[in-house]
Amino acid sequence: MTQPFEAGSDAHKSLFCRQFIDTHQVFDPASLPWPALSDDELTRLRSVPFWQEVYHTERRAGAIVHAFTPFITDPDVRAAVALQGVEETRHANLIRVMIDRYGLDAVEQPIEAFPADLETAFIDFGFGECLDAFLGFGAFKNARQSQFLPASMFEIFDVLMFEETRHIVFFINYMAWRERQRGLGPVRRTLKSLRFYARAGQRLLGMVNRGQQPNDGRDFAVTQTSLFLDGFSFRGFVEDCYRENARRMRAFDPDLMQPSLLPGMADLALRGLDVWDKGRRLTRRSR
Repeated sequence: MTQPFEAGSDAHKSLFCRQFIDTHQVFDPASLPWPALSDDELTRLRSVPFWQEVYHTERRAGAIVHAFTPFITDPDVRAAVALQGVEETRHANLIRVMIDRYGLDAVEQPIEAFPADLETAFIDFGFGECLDAFLGFGAFKNARQSQFLPASMFEIFDVLMFEETRHIVFFINYMAWRERQRGLGPVRRTLKSLRFYARAGQRLLGMVNRGQQPNDGRDFAVTQTSLFLDGFSFRGFVEDCYRENARRMRAFDPDLMQPSLLPGMADLALRGLDVWDKGRRLTRRSR
């Protein structure tokens, strides 16, 4: 990809803000074509243990973005982030509609107080969303292929997946612009991304460790994929995440920056597994 701008430039800022605002979709969650579910489908939907976590996370996301927005000094960026806040809040409303419509076990919990440094809270949220989305791409594909729910339900979920993908593309460009504005070069930007991804990973691991315990409803990522993944394999899941990420990114302007660290790590892991498998086959033949 050849970009017609330098990261951190006014041209870069104008492009990623304009693209984000121009691709905003207008819809009312209550007016979406929610399908009637059979008794078996309702049982499966209600068996998913993380609806409360999803609902809380989306509400918290909207609150974080709305709280941070007034502190953004650049008017173009502020307008785009404000729109993201609207979309995150709408995601929570969509989950609330689904909870009420299908009688899911989820209640509204108070949102914890945010730290004084709202910008760091926003960045933490953004990197966490990047990690959750990348893993979610693979889990979503597998759940859809397993026909866990009717296709019409996955079409509604796809609305959320598209908007989450828009959010992480916007966030990656925002961070590149922000860091160049502060004089950080590519190496320092990568190291900083690694640090925030590590923090997101620690939160994810903490939630996985709580997976067998009553959940406090404060976090959500892909922790219960075993509900959907018969014959689950690590390689297959990583391949699905990698391929679905590439497929979904094709919907965006190629001049925009895209998340590269997690796809790069997945590609490296897959190459390593290929080398490992070839080595094992050669070892077996030599016996």
